[in-house]
Amino acid sequence: MHRPPAPSVPHGGEEASALPGSPGGLPGSPPGRGRTPRQGLAARLGGWSTRHRKTAVFGWLLFVVLATVLGGMAGLTEPADSEQSVRDSARATAILEDASIDEPPAESVMVTSAGKGGWRASAEEVTRAVEKTGRVKNVQKPLPSRDNRAGLIGFEMRGDPDSTDEKPIDEVIEAVGEVREAHSGDGIEIHQYGEASAKKWLNQILGDDFAKAEWTAVPLALGILLVAFGALVAALLPVALALTAFLAANGILALTSGLLHIDETTNSVMLLMGLAVGVDYCLFYLRRERDERAAGRDAETALRIAAATSGRAVLVSGVTVMVAMAGMFLSGLLLFKGFAVATILVVFIAMLGSVTILPALLSWLGDRVDKGRVPFLGGRRRDRSAGRRKPAGRISGALLRPVLAAPGLFAAVAAVAMLALAAPALGMKTEQLPLDKQMPKGAELRVNAEKISETFPGGPAPARVVLKADDIRSDEARAALADFDKTVRQDAEHFGRGVQTAVHAEKNVAVIDVPLAGNGTDDTSLAALDTLRNTVVPDTLAPAAADGQVYVAGELAGSQDFNDQLKEGIVPVLVFITVVTFLLMLVCFRSAPIALASIVLNLLSVGAAYGVMTAVFQHGWGASLFGTEAVGAIESWMPLFVLVVLFGLSMDYHVFVVSRIREAKDRGMSTREAIRDGIRATASAVTGAALIMVAVFAVFATLSMQDMKQMGVGLSVAVFLDATVVRMVLLPAVMMLLGERNWYLPRWLRWLPRMEHGEAAPAGAGHSVPGPGDWGAGPYGQPPQVDDRSPERVR
Repeated sequence: MHRPPAPSVPHGGEEASALPGSPGGLPGSPPGRGRTPRQGLAARLGGWSTRHRKTAVFGWLLFVVLATVLGGMAGLTEPADSEQSVRDSARATAILEDASIDEPPAESVMVTSAGKGGWRASAEEVTRAVEKTGRVKNVQKPLPSRDNRAGLIGFEMRGDPDSTDEKPIDEVIEAVGEVREAHSGDGIEIHQYGEASAKKWLNQILGDDFAKAEWTAVPLALGILLVAFGALVAALLPVALALTAFLAANGILALTSGLLHIDETTNSVMLLMGLAVGVDYCLFYLRRERDERAAGRDAETALRIAAATSGRAVLVSGVTVMVAMAGMFLSGLLLFKGFAVATILVVFIAMLGSVTILPALLSWLGDRVDKGRVPFLGGRRRDRSAGRRKPAGRISGALLRPVLAAPGLFAAVAAVAMLALAAPALGMKTEQLPLDKQMPKGAELRVNAEKISETFPGGPAPARVVLKADDIRSDEARAALADFDKTVRQDAEHFGRGVQTAVHAEKNVAVIDVPLAGNGTDDTSLAALDTLRNTVVPDTLAPAAADGQVYVAGELAGSQDFNDQLKEGIVPVLVFITVVTFLLMLVCFRSAPIALASIVLNLLSVGAAYGVMTAVFQHGWGASLFGTEAVGAIESWMPLFVLVVLFGLSMDYHVFVVSRIREAKDRGMSTREAIRDGIRATASAVTGAALIMVAVFAVFATLSMQDMKQMGVGLSVAVFLDATVVRMVLLPAVMMLLGERNWYLPRWLRWLPRMEHGEAAPAGAGHSVPGPGDWGAGPYGQPPQVDDRSPERVR
């Protein structure tokens, strides 16, 4: 291909000093004579990658393989029970762990009959059947219900409580099932639920759901990218980058889990984030490169411009997301610390790949990136007769025209709509959903748990009181335990039947299981827990405890402790995220109004997500549309997680869109023209990115676990609103209302560094076009070129 020679341009003069990234700052600012232009970090990384393609590509592959293999060898180190708990629940569990007291999984089997006492013969059969398996111990005599129409058989599983072997519980379930089948026609019902059977279900569901998410989300993302680019190779690049970033991050996470123990559910979150940001970053970068090629740039110039513009936006967005995720370390909860490590890892690796391996691959592929083109799909083609791309963003331009014409009206309407969606969040109730509520409606195990809980309140999940005494055999300790047992048994209003006490004399520890009234999560159960913690335990057991070591744990107590910690932790996390995001946007755009607007718009998206989650999952409004049901509460960790994720991810759109607006403004356009140009130029990329995010998050809304459904619905709705109402209506309307005040920076902050938002050195008709060796001459080594859209400005 013949390339015209570059015109001679004097070095060291005003033209050179006005290059993007030079000390002269923004175009039009006083030039610094004799200074060598500096490329931004993204441009330098892109230049290095294209000059060392083999090193970049094979280095990336080696990194991914090594991280995956080493991580697989190390395995994921999961936290102990005490690490996953907080407050009194953690202290109670720590006493048991320090004393090496194993808590074998407990199981319950309830046998019911139509008439009083008719269940007894069947209960005896169940007892013999489970004992015959040799897999159980401490089988208790059936506890009759208050109306004597049901009996509850409790027992514990033998073996290592942490074992992943499901054969023992399989044999017990089979034995109980045989008795159930034998009495299927005589009015006897048998229901089984417990820790072991629930764990078996959970392991199976997590495995199936993770596979479903992986095999559904990836094809969905690929399909959307195929529609966006119209070419198979271009569509495969973002997916390949996202998946390799996830594999590498997964391996490194396993290696680091020896220092900070990681819950296995973190993998699902990391897959979600890896696909979302990995595909988005690659999409933004690739879209800019394709647009520049369609505008008539040669391959090297188009890639250089993409590196200096979209590459810079990717770096800013990635850093913002990682900093936002770091806020989870302030929550005081190990679960969120694990989320923070996992998401920071996958975002960093995806960001690094986008500005290194992606330029190398695009440089190697050239126009072959359009191979596998699908008819009638894809972006704008180059108008070869004119050497220009066809007009961009016609649809977005038509939608944007009324917004720019009446910004006050549209800003008010959009803000009211977002606030209306957020309104239900004012009554949001959070709790750590018990496993039976996590299960789909109608699941056999959930039905069993509900039936047992109705007949024997607190039976499947009793409160657990842990007492550490100086001498558990002493008269004082014995008297305290007897007093506690008597008090609880006499209080039928707050406590159920079947109080069980286990004394570990050699460890000076006593463990008491106390069934709570209610269904285990309702107000009745909460009142019972409050009575137990604040009245019964202090009045009876506290005098016998060593250094006051008597604590209440269990599912409900753990949920309450978790909620209390979250309420305290969410404030510093929110303050950290908002302050850091404001500062990053302030430095990036040198504009106080834009930095403040980014915070307000993000909070609107978060509020709308909270409102939709509360309406659907707490109140059941439109739950059937999402294939779910009302469970009366939001999973306790969800609000903080959604807050952090949305604050981070919405920066993808914000940085990308506002960067293009600022770029247009720096070329000399008015604020109105810059807004219109920036929105239209980014509309297709933002739409594609939003569709991918919504699709990936929506996959999680189809999974079995209730918390995954809530996360999927909340995030997908929020991303959709953020990409449409916020970025296409609120953002341009607010910026139009602000006008030139968009770029206001207080005088005392003008020392902040300038970040160039324009093209690195766009080539226009009749201007210099780089030759094959130009990128190897230095960081891109390009002479200054005149912007064809603003000929009087040297870029």
